[in-house]
Amino acid sequence: MRNVKNYLNLFIEYLQIEKNYSKYTIVNYSKDIEDFFSFMEEQAMIHLEDMTYNDTRLYLTKLHNKKYSRKTISRKVSTLRSFYKFLVREEILTENPFTLVTLPKKEQKIPKFLYEEEVEQLLTISDCNTPLGQRNQALIEVLYGTGIRVSECCNIKLSDIDFFIETILVYGKGGKQRYVPFGSYAHDAIDQYLSVGRKVLMSKLKVSDQHNYLFVNHRGTPLTDRGVRHVLNDMIKKAASTLHIHPHMLRHTFATHLLNEGADMRSVQELLGHEHLSSTQVYTHVTKEHLQRIYMSHHPRA
Repeated sequence: MRNVKNYLNLFIEYLQIEKNYSKYTIVNYSKDIEDFFSFMEEQAMIHLEDMTYNDTRLYLTKLHNKKYSRKTISRKVSTLRSFYKFLVREEILTENPFTLVTLPKKEQKIPKFLYEEEVEQLLTISDCNTPLGQRNQALIEVLYGTGIRVSECCNIKLSDIDFFIETILVYGKGGKQRYVPFGSYAHDAIDQYLSVGRKVLMSKLKVSDQHNYLFVNHRGTPLTDRGVRHVLNDMIKKAASTLHIHPHMLRHTFATHLLNEGADMRSVQELLGHEHLSSTQVYTHVTKEHLQRIYMSHHPRA
């Protein structure tokens, strides 16, 4: 199996250099392929070309028996299809046994979102007279006001913000860049945080440890995804709410509220940084529910 591991290393280099995939994505690709190698060893396969279409059916059966979700199985098959496609392109193999494998249909889960009253409640929790309160207010205004991913939010640097035209340069998946607008509420919250709160928090760092990241924790170091989750959970507790919130819910809320107010799908797709329109279309299920509720509440013949 030594040559097989070498091929994996080549594929990882390809994902890093040519595809510019994130570390998180590459880790998942590697794990999926390593799991596949374990299956090959169980089936006494030594070479990648030993894999046939019939073997792929056996592999799928094994994944189903392990009770993997359809989404996980689809990801694993997609990973292996890409892996074999790369090896065929490099003329290491002549056939891709996963070409004809059909992916199981994904479960259509309607994204959870916050109603406007719930968002308003969250926006009044922070004590804006304290440095951390100012940071928290700026954080939630940016997440809800722009719809960016939490990882994108944590990576914002001061140099990425243009207050004059109210846009933020965001670095998305695969290193792709896009500009997202922000409104007056986010503008004011960021401005107050930068004028007072961030300076106080950054004063805890040595001069040699100073950095350019917008959001920082109580020690002055850059805020992480985990830190954002902690901040939101703390805000929920202060609101005495039974609501369970995760950071991505604010992104779902951003998209849902835009569509409910009549924004077109393509514009929302661009704002969210979705590569495919199908990723954005999931929010139409929510807006249809919203429209149906309005119809049933207000139409005289409903």
